[in-house]
Amino acid sequence: MAQMIVLYKSPKDPANFDKNYSEIHIPLAKKIRGLRKYEISDGPVMTPLGPSPVRLMAILHFDSMQAMQAAFATPEGRAAGEHARSLADLDILLFDTREV
Repeated sequence: MAQMIVLYKSPKDPANFDKNYSEIHIPLAKKIRGLRKYEISDGPVMTPLGPSPVRLMAILHFDSMQAMQAAFATPEGRAAGEHARSLADLDILLFDTREV
């Protein structure tokens, strides 16, 4: 299993971000071939010391790193990636996982 975590930093217009994320980005991302599971944070993203500069966190699950790379090479994957970058400053983390 491989995961992608997208950390969307607080945008200048939070209401516009929320509207565009829910109405445009989620439907785009759900079209990505090979996406096994798609989760987003619900409510404020916190740190142990309090509020975080992150508005929203998305966690995407794929069968493998190769499957993830192939998914984002498709037109749907490229469209979702471009749209994500247009919403807010973001950080993206990619990693394989293993159960312990």
